[in-house]
Amino acid sequence: MQVRLLSVPSVAIMLALPACAPSVQRDHSVVPVASQFSGEQFPVRLINRARFPTDFAVGTVDYPSTEARGSIIVDTGASKLYHIEGDGKARRYAIAVGKAGYAWKGMATIARKTEWPAWYPTDDMRSEAPGIPNRIPPGSDNPLGARAMYLYTDGKDTLYRIHGTSEPWTIGTKASSGCIRMFNEDVIDLYSRTRIGAKVIVK
Repeated sequence: MQVRLLSVPSVAIMLALPACAPSVQRDHSVVPVASQFSGEQFPVRLINRARFPTDFAVGTVDYPSTEARGSIIVDTGASKLYHIEGDGKARRYAIAVGKAGYAWKGMATIARKTEWPAWYPTDDMRSEAPGIPNRIPPGSDNPLGARAMYLYTDGKDTLYRIHGTSEPWTIGTKASSGCIRMFNEDVIDLYSRTRIGAKVIVK
């Protein structure tokens, strides 16, 4: 597949968007690609975990829940996502969530999963930034990162996703248009554990 390079004006427009698009900031928290990701279609820029709070580390934690094994609970207030493992345990991940005016809460289902997705800005995003491309191709700099899981309610796309990010420094903040961002290596891990049809609760 041929990857189309964005023109300078297109990149400038992307950087101005309040959505999944990247912001202007240099990231010094990445480390070289690890061998376990050598088979990926694009480079996975791993995070230097020492630069982030200790509770950003992925791990199994005590998390009593009546939800079925495999369900996902997103705690927007704590900027954490929990993948229910059963027996009072869950796998915990750090996330970024929707900022004021863009936050979304509710119940949904994972109806689709994509590795290295393309990004299609919504009509609202394109109206706010005329000239933005209709499609941003997959790659390490794509705002959706290495994986995307699409949230549907009553069979309809909510337009919200759980996805990776090209902005790892935003994890732990309210930085998106309601989408749930994760470190790329974390979303790859969650993606491998999550089935189509999994229940998602965003609270």
